[in-house]
Amino acid sequence: MSKQYFGTDGIRGKVGGSLMTAEFALRLGYAAGKVLGAAMPNKTIVIGKDTRVSGYMLESALEAGLSSAGVNIILFGPMPTPAVAWLTKTLHASAGIVISASHNPYYDNGIKFFNHNGNKLNDEQELAIEALLDEPMTMVESADLGKAKRLNDVAGRYIEFCKRAANRQLLAGKKIVLDCANGASYHIAPQVFEELGADITVIGNKPDGFNINQDCGSTEVSVLSEKVVETKAELGIALDGDGDRVVMVDHTGNEVNGDQLIFMVAKHLHQKNQLEGGVVGTLMSNQGMESGLNQLGIDFIRADVGDRYVHQELSKNNWILGGESSGHILNLSLAGTGDGIISALMVLEVLMETGKTLKDLAAEMQLYPQVMINVKTESPKQLAQNSELTAQAQKIDENLGLDGRVLIRPSGTEPKLRVMVEAKNATLAHSHAQDLADLAQKLTG
Repeated sequence: MSKQYFGTDGIRGKVGGSLMTAEFALRLGYAAGKVLGAAMPNKTIVIGKDTRVSGYMLESALEAGLSSAGVNIILFGPMPTPAVAWLTKTLHASAGIVISASHNPYYDNGIKFFNHNGNKLNDEQELAIEALLDEPMTMVESADLGKAKRLNDVAGRYIEFCKRAANRQLLAGKKIVLDCANGASYHIAPQVFEELGADITVIGNKPDGFNINQDCGSTEVSVLSEKVVETKAELGIALDGDGDRVVMVDHTGNEVNGDQLIFMVAKHLHQKNQLEGGVVGTLMSNQGMESGLNQLGIDFIRADVGDRYVHQELSKNNWILGGESSGHILNLSLAGTGDGIISALMVLEVLMETGKTLKDLAAEMQLYPQVMINVKTESPKQLAQNSELTAQAQKIDENLGLDGRVLIRPSGTEPKLRVMVEAKNATLAHSHAQDLADLAQKLTG
């Protein structure tokens, strides 16, 4: 293959660009149908999407490709990514597809796949699909074409699934602001929190095809922070465009990120002897979380960036809890993939059982100042391995010791080298990061 299509989170691209076109989606649907659907007894693949305007086009193209491969299709319409993963397994489908670019702007879109168990595809399956993308499409006989239908009660099923993960008295009387990012959870998350007894104010729940993640959601919490303070709410919850991430805001308007949320849940479960092992983070997880967990006697492992790799490490070690600072949190005792709604409920249960505020719990972990500088380069992998740059990074890392760390890695989606430095001293973090970025820029010529 001249092009590697699958990244850590499916296939993404700007719609109408060189990759994410209707023709590409048609061929991808056909290839996925042959690999994931035609070989399975059920021969049925489910499709969900977020609220981007391009979702209509890509959904139709995928549907045509799957049908031409002899696979039946069940269309969900707008549904969170974790809902599609759960429903794929629940409905005994051969596979699941989500049309979404997660937290990206509306003009991007992507396609994610789940196997029949609701898990991300393995390398063998991805390579098989990629190989078929380069082959001519051979439609099945007319009598064997796949049929498509819409399933209208899936939202209600998923709402009940989320509610089962929570104590039924969890949110009674709690005043919460909920930001749905104008995304796939806009019609689901409010019902979950209302039916669990919360007094909620909802924002980001009026998608128009273009405003997904626009000045809202887990990547931009300023409006949520203002609304929490204005309404005197106890906290705010921000989901992302496809509903698999969550960050929160305390009653003073301060953001609480994924690392902090994971830490407070891990500490609480550890104290109750329910953690089942340690915690899996990523290369980007804050050093403060690792230090805090170590002080509690909780093991910590770093995986590559991406929830797929977090899931792999959890499964390998028979652990249950892990995630990313972006708010992609996995608790495998509650759900098989990252789920923003369930993760929020998990944190709220900690608040209820400890009697503490979100601000109090967040203060129990020290976040190290983290500085990230992106260096544009056409050869990020080559630059990341440059001996002069790696030697300087190692020297800084050794000088920081337990009070910080250095990470240099190529972007998986852009022609950039990411230079990251963490240190207890913010000034030191900034100066070291800038020195390394300047060196990297110089080495690019």
